[in-house]
Amino acid sequence: MMKKIYVIRHCEAEGQPSEAKLTNKGDKQALELAEFFLDTKIDCIISSPYKRAIQSIQPLANLLNVEIELNSLLSERVLSTNNYSDWYEKLRNTFDDFELKFEGGESSQEAAKRIIGVVEKVFNSENENTIIVTHGNLMALLLNYVNKNFGFDDWQNLSNPDVFLLKIQNDNITYARLWNQD
Repeated sequence: MMKKIYVIRHCEAEGQPSEAKLTNKGDKQALELAEFFLDTKIDCIISSPYKRAIQSIQPLANLLNVEIELNSLLSERVLSTNNYSDWYEKLRNTFDDFELKFEGGESSQEAAKRIIGVVEKVFNSENENTIIVTHGNLMALLLNYVNKNFGFDDWQNLSNPDVFLLKIQNDNITYARLWNQD
């Protein structure tokens, strides 16, 4: 049996706080996501507890009648509790040095460990097809774990929403991007 995990980055949102809602465009994207997965058998949906993540997958969960399991390990990574004007550069540096950590924040290594733990648990579960809804930075760190060449520039090229399929066969994990922005 081949296990599949669909890793989804949330749709367009109004901002970064955990309570930030989807924009009108984001609401439309959530409906497109639901349509995209309509013919896919989904056993389980696990989401970041952030409002934008839940709202991104709610239309599909309703259609499939699958309950959304919230998991705080899928929450967005906090780069720092400080507001840096050069946060972009700082983020780039954390892709080069996985142990680099800023005040009040998580290193790439710590953040990656959270989502990798969730993915490993899913791969060891009974579920065949699982959806995980998370955030861009965490998604990029997970994809980097599968393929070391996935880096900062690839993170920049992620879209909202975005969908990657992780497959595991004989302990070998591969991924493919499924979402194609018009």
